[in-house]
Amino acid sequence: MRGVLHFAQEPEQIPFAVRRIFYLHHLVPGTSRGGHAHRGQHQFLMMVAGSAQVVIDNGQMRDAIVLSDPGTALYCPPMLWLELGEFSPDAVCLVLTSGVYNEADYIRDTAEFRRLAAQVG
Repeated sequence: MRGVLHFAQEPEQIPFAVRRIFYLHHLVPGTSRGGHAHRGQHQFLMMVAGSAQVVIDNGQMRDAIVLSDPGTALYCPPMLWLELGEFSPDAVCLVLTSGVYNEADYIRDTAEFRRLAAQVG
Protein backbone atom coordinates (compact mmCIF):
# COMPACT_ATOMS: atom_id res chain seq x y z
CA MET A 1 0.00 0.00 0.00
CA ARG A 2 2.91 2.36 0.63
CA GLY A 3 4.84 1.50 -2.53
CA VAL A 4 8.23 -0.09 -3.00
CA LEU A 5 11.49 1.17 -1.55
CA HIS A 6 14.83 0.21 -3.09
CA PHE A 7 18.13 1.20 -1.55
CA ALA A 8 21.85 0.89 -2.00
CA GLN A 9 24.48 2.01 0.43
CA GLU A 10 28.24 2.05 0.65
CA PRO A 11 29.99 -0.33 1.20
CA GLU A 12 27.41 -3.15 1.21
CA GLN A 13 25.91 -2.64 -2.26
CA ILE A 14 28.05 0.20 -3.67
CA PRO A 15 31.73 -0.75 -3.30
CA PHE A 16 33.03 2.82 -3.54
CA ALA A 17 32.36 6.27 -2.14
CA VAL A 18 30.02 8.15 -4.50
CA ARG A 19 31.49 11.40 -5.83
CA ARG A 20 29.14 12.12 -8.77
CA ILE A 21 25.56 11.28 -9.75
CA PHE A 22 23.93 11.76 -13.13
CA TYR A 23 20.97 10.33 -14.97
CA LEU A 24 19.91 9.83 -18.57
CA HIS A 25 16.30 10.41 -19.64
CA HIS A 26 14.18 11.58 -22.58
CA LEU A 27 16.25 9.31 -24.81
CA VAL A 28 15.16 9.39 -28.44
CA PRO A 29 14.58 5.91 -29.98
CA GLY A 30 17.84 4.60 -31.41
CA THR A 31 19.98 6.64 -29.00
CA SER A 32 23.16 5.05 -27.72
CA ARG A 33 25.20 6.23 -24.76
CA GLY A 34 28.52 5.23 -23.31
CA GLY A 35 30.87 3.94 -25.97
CA HIS A 36 33.88 4.40 -23.71
CA ALA A 37 35.77 2.96 -20.75
CA HIS A 38 37.24 4.55 -17.65
CA ARG A 39 40.85 4.18 -16.57
CA GLY A 40 40.15 4.43 -12.83
CA GLN A 41 36.55 5.39 -12.22
CA HIS A 42 33.98 2.92 -10.85
CA GLN A 43 30.32 3.16 -11.89
CA PHE A 44 27.03 1.84 -10.55
CA LEU A 45 24.17 1.83 -13.10
CA MET A 46 20.48 1.33 -12.40
CA MET A 47 17.28 1.87 -14.32
CA VAL A 48 14.97 3.99 -12.19
CA ALA A 49 12.32 3.52 -14.89
CA GLY A 50 12.10 1.55 -18.11
CA SER A 51 14.83 -0.61 -19.53
CA ALA A 52 18.08 -0.53 -21.47
CA GLN A 53 20.59 -2.96 -22.89
CA VAL A 54 24.16 -2.68 -21.62
CA VAL A 55 26.98 -4.20 -23.66
CA ILE A 56 30.00 -4.90 -21.46
CA ASP A 57 33.44 -5.51 -22.95
CA ASN A 58 36.52 -6.29 -20.84
CA GLY A 59 38.88 -6.43 -23.83
CA GLN A 60 38.61 -10.20 -24.16
CA MET A 61 34.88 -10.95 -23.87
CA ARG A 62 31.75 -9.04 -24.79
CA ASP A 63 28.38 -9.67 -23.18
CA ALA A 64 25.02 -7.91 -23.19
CA ILE A 65 22.53 -7.66 -20.37
CA VAL A 66 19.19 -5.93 -20.04
CA LEU A 67 18.59 -3.74 -17.02
CA SER A 68 14.86 -3.41 -16.40
CA ASP A 69 14.24 -3.81 -12.68
CA PRO A 70 14.76 -0.73 -10.49
CA GLY A 71 15.84 -3.09 -7.72
CA THR A 72 18.77 -4.38 -9.76
CA ALA A 73 21.97 -2.47 -10.46
CA LEU A 74 25.15 -3.09 -12.40
CA TYR A 75 28.53 -2.46 -10.80
CA CYS A 76 31.19 -1.56 -13.37
CA PRO A 77 34.80 -1.38 -12.18
CA PRO A 78 37.41 0.51 -14.23
CA MET A 79 38.57 -0.80 -17.61
CA LEU A 80 35.21 -2.00 -18.89
CA TRP A 81 33.96 -0.67 -22.21
CA LEU A 82 30.23 0.05 -21.87
CA GLU A 83 27.65 0.70 -24.56
CA LEU A 84 24.07 1.51 -23.55
CA GLY A 85 21.21 1.26 -26.01
CA GLU A 86 17.76 -0.13 -26.80
CA PHE A 87 16.25 2.26 -24.25
CA SER A 88 12.53 1.91 -23.65
CA PRO A 89 10.52 5.12 -24.22
CA ASP A 90 10.21 5.72 -20.47
CA ALA A 91 13.85 4.91 -19.63
CA VAL A 92 15.63 6.74 -16.82
CA CYS A 93 19.14 5.48 -16.10
CA LEU A 94 20.82 6.62 -12.89
CA VAL A 95 24.61 6.44 -12.70
CA LEU A 96 26.72 6.80 -9.55
CA THR A 97 30.48 7.24 -10.00
CA SER A 98 33.55 7.12 -7.80
CA GLY A 99 35.01 10.36 -9.16
CA VAL A 100 34.11 13.74 -10.52
CA TYR A 101 34.11 14.29 -14.28
CA ASN A 102 37.65 14.06 -15.60
CA GLU A 103 38.15 13.79 -19.36
CA ALA A 104 41.61 12.24 -18.83
CA ASP A 105 39.92 9.22 -17.19
CA TYR A 106 37.97 8.39 -20.38
CA ILE A 107 39.17 5.97 -23.04
CA ARG A 108 37.12 6.76 -26.15
CA ASP A 109 39.12 4.84 -28.77
CA THR A 110 38.43 1.10 -28.96
CA ALA A 111 41.94 0.26 -30.25
CA GLU A 112 43.51 2.11 -27.32
CA PHE A 113 41.10 0.36 -24.93
CA ARG A 114 42.01 -3.10 -26.29
CA ARG A 115 45.73 -2.33 -26.00
CA LEU A 116 45.36 -1.10 -22.38
CA ALA A 117 43.04 -3.98 -21.44
CA ALA A 118 45.60 -6.50 -22.76
CA GLN A 119 48.25 -4.93 -20.49
CA VAL A 120 45.97 -5.17 -17.46
CA GLY A 121 44.64 -8.67 -18.18
